[in-house]
Amino acid sequence: MADLPSAPDGAAGDQRGLHFVQSLERGLSVIRAFDADNEAMTLSDVARVTGMTRAAARRFLLTLLDLGYVRSDGRLFMLTPRVLDLGYAFLSAAGLPGLAQPHMEALVADVRHTCSLAVLDADDVVYVARVAVRRIVNVAIAVGTRFPAYATSLGRVLLASKPDAWLDDYLGRVDIKPLTHRMIDDVTTLRAELDAVRAAGYCLTDQELENGLRSIAVPVRDAGGVVVAAMNLSVHAGWEDLEAMQQLLLPKLRAAADAVEADLTARPNATRS
Repeated sequence: MADLPSAPDGAAGDQRGLHFVQSLERGLSVIRAFDADNEAMTLSDVARVTGMTRAAARRFLLTLLDLGYVRSDGRLFMLTPRVLDLGYAFLSAAGLPGLAQPHMEALVADVRHTCSLAVLDADDVVYVARVAVRRIVNVAIAVGTRFPAYATSLGRVLLASKPDAWLDDYLGRVDIKPLTHRMIDDVTTLRAELDAVRAAGYCLTDQELENGLRSIAVPVRDAGGVVVAAMNLSVHAGWEDLEAMQQLLLPKLRAAADAVEADLTARPNATRS
């Protein structure tokens, strides 16, 4: 599995304040250790992935077991559906997915293509709302799914919205790992692509996340004009060509994003997480 994400800016190393509760951080790292490739792990597995001692990993696993976030058959540990409460709490507090959902549903009913909404979390995009018409790709995508920001149309829109200094720092640390042979594979090309996305106001990707999948994404701004999310349409490469996506789908996608922005303007606090 991939390495666990590092702590956000301002919460690492000597930047941590006296308030920082390391045991909470370590408990969350145990939860994050489980993923699609590691749905069930032994105590030794968890200790290895998190970098903890076996004794420490055991204490955290047993605590999570008592709280109902983990179950065990005596040897293997697995997450329970209760961990979804953590994500649902964010979605309820943020408000944005709830505001966007009806506009996404109306868009999908019109164009018959899958629509997703995502936000930036560190260097990843996280899907916070999704309306699917059918499973058009092999990769499983649902609310809570995350990908490296550079790999998706959603992520590139969000990256392009960042100030140059932030973007320079990101490009200096990012390790690009192409997911298909069509995907951008170097920082110089990625920077040029982000500049183009910033100028155009949208991003179009052609089979970079998944073979056979094309996506087009636009930003979603809050009442202050700050990009807080990105919305896209995903289509099978055999259903829509690039020109049709730009001419037919982009205007409708932008209209849906505009409708979400209008709701955010009416309820500006809805973007707060």
